[in-house]
Amino acid sequence: MATQTHSLSYAGCNFLRQRLVLSTLSGRPVKIRKIRARDDNPGLRDFEASFIRLLDKITNGSRIEINQTGTTLYYQPGLLYGGSLEHDCSVLRGIGYYLEGLLCLAPFMKHPLKIVLRGVTNDQVDPSVDVLKATALPLLKQFGIDGESFELKIVRRGMPPGGGGEVIFSCPVKKALKPIQLTDPGKIKRIRGMAYSVRVSPQMANRIVDSARGILNKFIPDIYIYTDHMKGVNSGKSPGFGLSLVAETTNGTFLGAELASNPQGQGAAVLPEDLGKNCARLLLEEIYRGGCVDSTNQSLALLLMTLGQQDVSKVLLGPLSPYTIEFLRHLKNFFQIMFKIETKPCGEELKGGDKVLMTCVGIGFSNLSKTLK
Repeated sequence: MATQTHSLSYAGCNFLRQRLVLSTLSGRPVKIRKIRARDDNPGLRDFEASFIRLLDKITNGSRIEINQTGTTLYYQPGLLYGGSLEHDCSVLRGIGYYLEGLLCLAPFMKHPLKIVLRGVTNDQVDPSVDVLKATALPLLKQFGIDGESFELKIVRRGMPPGGGGEVIFSCPVKKALKPIQLTDPGKIKRIRGMAYSVRVSPQMANRIVDSARGILNKFIPDIYIYTDHMKGVNSGKSPGFGLSLVAETTNGTFLGAELASNPQGQGAAVLPEDLGKNCARLLLEEIYRGGCVDSTNQSLALLLMTLGQQDVSKVLLGPLSPYTIEFLRHLKNFFQIMFKIETKPCGEELKGGDKVLMTCVGIGFSNLSKTLK
């Protein structure tokens, strides 16, 4: 994949996924030391080990070495292979934790990826499958990744701590990505949402919808929030409810926000009314931050711009999240690519928070492992 094969070395457990995903794409080995070395329970956690196992499944010829305490990891990436797979995700983190990594890698497989992921579909830490489906998939389509086999389907919902959810993700392979010019987010034209409830009264979802609409109706009339009450085996192993909201703009930009109830037996019980109100406020905050990509998918957009053809890509983002800032540093390490960053203070044409215009020239990454038909 890349000519430089000298390995990169990092310390600490933060941004493990970023490092492993970029290592896989660039073909550069990575060594991570001091993973929670001073912790009472040192080394890799179960959910991180599960992510490494997932990478091992989708690649061919990866070499992974972990020392006895789990505090040092050496990862030499193989070729992205793909195919039909199944993976049981750790219930400590949501399926979104694994999907975010897969969304970065899926277009560059040898065979189209079709994977069944089992675990927690909605939790309070990671982006839920609903939000990724509504925001990340349209973003990938902007880069030309599309086709009838491109879908993310929720078969069963699973709430923490028990999990028991199941999703199917399938993605076609792409030879090269097209550059993008996303500089005008447009105005909000509609808001869509999904209020779900599992193993609780179906009335919970209706109560969430009413309270969320109470806030959002003041701004825009075109609001539709679906309710989704899964029954029986499709409802996973734990009770819970939540809401995901997505605002769509006139230019096809999607901004998402979400909230889930506290897991069973952890923290105080959440009233569905409060959850609906707070989620609506989170969406309004996301709209205030603005930009052409919401804060969850900033790093995905920047990665796909980096891997695009040798042409200029531009994207207007809201304030950069700390995760994205670290991702830019990693992009520089793995791909020697720097972005031109221009701040656009909010004025007449740009409402809301200060914006950032990110510009880069793609490295012309082409999918070498894709078989020629």
